[in-house]
Amino acid sequence: MNKNILSPEVQSFIRQHAHENASGIALKKSPFGQVSSSELAQQINGWQKVSTKIPEWLERSKVLYFPEKLNLEQSSSARTGKFKASLLSPNSNVLDLTGGFGVDSYYFAKQANKVLHCEINRELSQIVAYNLGELGLNNIQFHAGDGIALLISSHERYDYIYADPSRRVKNQKVFRLEDCEPNILASQSLFFQHSDILVTKLAPLLDISGALHVLPNVKDVYVISIENDCKELLFVQEKSFQGIPTIHAVRLSTEVPQLFSFNYVQEKEAAPVFGEPTNFLYDPDVAITKAGAFKSIATVFHLQKLHQHSHLYTSYDLIREFPGRIFRIHRVVSFSVFKKNVDITKANIISKNFPLKVEDLRKKFKIKEGGEDYLYFTTLFDDRHVVVYGKRVF
Repeated sequence: MNKNILSPEVQSFIRQHAHENASGIALKKSPFGQVSSSELAQQINGWQKVSTKIPEWLERSKVLYFPEKLNLEQSSSARTGKFKASLLSPNSNVLDLTGGFGVDSYYFAKQANKVLHCEINRELSQIVAYNLGELGLNNIQFHAGDGIALLISSHERYDYIYADPSRRVKNQKVFRLEDCEPNILASQSLFFQHSDILVTKLAPLLDISGALHVLPNVKDVYVISIENDCKELLFVQEKSFQGIPTIHAVRLSTEVPQLFSFNYVQEKEAAPVFGEPTNFLYDPDVAITKAGAFKSIATVFHLQKLHQHSHLYTSYDLIREFPGRIFRIHRVVSFSVFKKNVDITKANIISKNFPLKVEDLRKKFKIKEGGEDYLYFTTLFDDRHVVVYGKRVF
């Protein structure tokens, strides 16, 4: 950690060039003798990342220090950090086993009584300790070392152990649970010696069912999305829990988090009604589809499903609470009729359970992207290919 970066003149330079291309800064000669151009580029890149992920850190006009780009890539955003903190009991004691850039520890500390941030990268641990102190938090302790080694040598107990294992090993991304570092599967008994509740953040691409087969005592799974983009999977394990896990699809796109909860037994037993498009078309958020609530979402909201594999729904009356995009249907035509008389030149095209991809449809029918009109190319329950014309309501 080069403390010369914290000087007023260097900080002024960083703010003046905060919106420029960091790579361009790296190629220029540094105006400072003790701060290299690559270090300036690193700070500018970090400022840009944080301004998107955790803007409130910059609103305080504090002098922060940003680590290497790789250390920022896996860090949580403000919205996911706040949501995770909301799952904690007030005045609790939390161990952040793989603290990283410290975003989760920051929000945990606002809810918990005490947080221990562990980070095996000593320089990163030093940076986080400085930043969170600068941001005014005094209930976080820092351990610059291996969190698992700390547990092995300790008798301390925590209300929660939180882990965010690295999904980049030897400069390659990994997605299987056993390939992440640290290998949390190998330390399950150790974790439960020190806490009754384990919370693990995992890659959005991870297979949920596969993880449930190898992780014991899973009580809750949270599938978290922002703007229809799946950001995180959270697995909450409780030492004494032996029941059926509850799956929560969480949308953080609205001011108040929107949750849809179910379990896989309910999903298996759900019997949705199939029907043709009526007045409204519903396209579920990615959190719903990633969670696997394909039938449950229809039965809970009393919607008709268009096809077993289309994962699109319809209703006569508007269901505002539906977790996803909602469209008012203007008309529905068979694909064979559409092909003979393409009467639209610009629209947003979505292809679901349909033989042709979006790019193929655009090229074939010369339809430009954009505008207020939406075209859903899909398949109905009787295997008819149709095109649904609509405009977005929500």
